[in-house]
Amino acid sequence: MNYGMVLKSLGILLICEAAVMIPSLLVAVICGGNDAKAFAITITITFVVGLVAAMVKPKRKNIYARDGFAIVAIGWLLISFFGSLPFVLSEAIPSIVDAFFETSSGLTTTGSSILNDVESLSEGIIFWRSFTHWIGGMGVLVMTLAILPSAKPGMFQIMKAESPGPNPGKLVPKLGQTAKILYGIYIIITIIEVILLKIAGMSLYDSLIHTFGSVGTGGFSNKGLSVGSYNNIYIEVIITFFTLACGVNFSLYYQALKGNIKEIFKDEELRLYLGVVFAAIILITINIHGSTFRGIGESLRYSSFQVVTIITTTGYATTDFNLWPTFSKMILVSLMFVGGCAGSTAGGIKNVRIVLLFKVIKRELLKIIHPKAVYTVKVGGKAVEEESLMSIASFFFIYLIIFITNIFIVSLDGFDIVTTTSAVAATLGNVGPGLGMVGPMGNFSEFSSLSKIVMSLGMIIGRLEIYPILLLGVPSFWKK
Repeated sequence: MNYGMVLKSLGILLICEAAVMIPSLLVAVICGGNDAKAFAITITITFVVGLVAAMVKPKRKNIYARDGFAIVAIGWLLISFFGSLPFVLSEAIPSIVDAFFETSSGLTTTGSSILNDVESLSEGIIFWRSFTHWIGGMGVLVMTLAILPSAKPGMFQIMKAESPGPNPGKLVPKLGQTAKILYGIYIIITIIEVILLKIAGMSLYDSLIHTFGSVGTGGFSNKGLSVGSYNNIYIEVIITFFTLACGVNFSLYYQALKGNIKEIFKDEELRLYLGVVFAAIILITINIHGSTFRGIGESLRYSSFQVVTIITTTGYATTDFNLWPTFSKMILVSLMFVGGCAGSTAGGIKNVRIVLLFKVIKRELLKIIHPKAVYTVKVGGKAVEEESLMSIASFFFIYLIIFITNIFIVSLDGFDIVTTTSAVAATLGNVGPGLGMVGPMGNFSEFSSLSKIVMSLGMIIGRLEIYPILLLGVPSFWKK
């Protein structure tokens, strides 16, 4: 372990976090809120701590796999802690546990909340709360790589550890350029949605808040009734489209810019993702038509919005789907686990893992029929290594263990099984709302501090896809 380089990288990360708090400080100053002081103090503390750490001069400047995982895991814990300070210092959320939960939820683009009255918060705090979605969506460390003037070859280990999906890669040979391309696409999508939401009737402030939640697939709103408070079909269509788009692997947009349109539609993960979305919309529309909503158009409107925001783990709501028939609710719960595509801002297990899992099952069945035959699992015409397939199988198993363990711990609070199970599923999958007490009209405020800490760590574990956080508890991981 290259401790010097790990510490230096963490320092640079904290300096970047201090910098991205400045827009929230400006909003607080412009709007005349009493939260400006809280941001000023937080920015100063975060910058000073980051500067001290960044001044470390490591003997070796190489970053290997272990270093990358350590930087990512510790980095996310640190930015969640320092990012929670504005809530505590402004007394918007006096409890450090609650503030850490809210910040972790924002940065991991989960969207679960402990707030009972979000509309009472100051504009600067609300802006920071939603802006954490935007910086966490693409990845805080990927953003750092995009900002740095040059990224050393070893920095790929950081991007690999943070990026969602089983096999992140470079779009171009230079890593720093790859990060800039990703954030360039991300910014363009953000600007377009802000403009469209403004045209649809939102204020500029509200457009920014809901765009951060859409493109970051987070789901924080400045309204108590979420997107449903606007009751505007144009706004719903815009958010549905951009949320669905941000659940797609961003590397496909780069391929589109290069003119490789045909290759996009050959992507097996994208086809599964869109297929699951359309199938779920049709099934739920049929199920809620007549029982929950009268018209087929109204049923389609609410089912499509909710399906897209749940599978992309955004969590925006336009209606209380807690009141929908059990069949529809079970579909939504299933979508919480599936999630979006690898390389997107969405959470969940990811569609590419589902694709590969079904291919492995098919291969095993064929091997029973033809024991001597050799079958190769392929995705996009390329053979997948056995090591990758074993890694995916391990991921499913560990994910299940963490899910069950968290359920047992959270169940100590004594809430009903639907609330407990869906709360863990919503936080581990970075979805946001669950069912029961934590439905779209509820929140997580009634849980104990222990449960909130467990679910906060669950959000970070889910966002980093398990391994970086778990490795921190392995003694051999820390050896030189």
